[in-house]
Amino acid sequence: MANDNNVFDMNEKQSPAPWTKWIRTGIIVVVVLLLLIVGIMNVFIVKQDEYKVISQFGEVVRIEEEPGLSAKIPFIQQVSSIPKYQMNYDITSAEINTLDKKRVLVDNYVVWGVDDPQAMIANARTVENAESIMANFINSVIRSQLGQMNFEQIINEEDESARGDVNEMVGERVNELLAEDNYGISVTDVRMKRTDLPEDNEEAVYQRMISERESTAQEYLSEGDAEANRIRANTDREVKEILSSAEADAQEIIGEGEAEAAQVYNAAFSRDPEFYELYKTLQTYETTVDDETVIVLPSDSPYARILMGYVD
Repeated sequence: MANDNNVFDMNEKQSPAPWTKWIRTGIIVVVVLLLLIVGIMNVFIVKQDEYKVISQFGEVVRIEEEPGLSAKIPFIQQVSSIPKYQMNYDITSAEINTLDKKRVLVDNYVVWGVDDPQAMIANARTVENAESIMANFINSVIRSQLGQMNFEQIINEEDESARGDVNEMVGERVNELLAEDNYGISVTDVRMKRTDLPEDNEEAVYQRMISERESTAQEYLSEGDAEANRIRANTDREVKEILSSAEADAQEIIGEGEAEAAQVYNAAFSRDPEFYELYKTLQTYETTVDDETVIVLPSDSPYARILMGYVD
């Protein structure tokens, strides 16, 4: 009986309690969830317009360029992004001295991009540092190039050829400097956005420009007045010539008309002399007799006989 009790006690000790199974299951679920979370947190997406830089203990171990999913080692590696697209950067205004000893403030902007992210990180470390280095190169080259130009060439918006050549030369020279130090970036375009004058000589330059413009305007006005007088003189001469020619033509037409009229009168007179005489008499009345005319005629005058109705 004692042996049976011992066996029963050993079976009770060896059989696990039901709640221990739930604990084990819960631990397994938690571990799986943690592994899943850690896995998700260490998977990243590489977009089309960016580079993904994977670094380990401060050193770059690889760079992902192709779009898609990628992963890193948990807790050891870190991921950062570098833009792959073209970026705009406004450069701080720089004061330069022109060839004719004028001071001018030049404001530029640059379009640039990262060509080699590995070299950019190794030599410039960050995008901000790369922009600062690039801006220093651009200001230095622009100061050198614009220092060979006169003030009027720089501010004259109509002279785009000179400024366009300067932009191209600045971009080429800056790219050469960036390539020499292997910064992994390049300049696509450099443009002069604005040119200002320092405050101490701005007013004087403006007044001089106003005076020059007024002088030029006065020259244009004088040339315009002279041209207007020339046009008026030519027009008056042409008008006189046209009037003289018209008067000559009119006199010729009048002469021809009077000659034709005389021929008609002669033909009419020769056909009926009495009627023609009467017609001429009536024309004489029309031109000589009006409401205030007083005519004294003998009673046997042909006029008197006609007026009194005695017509044979």
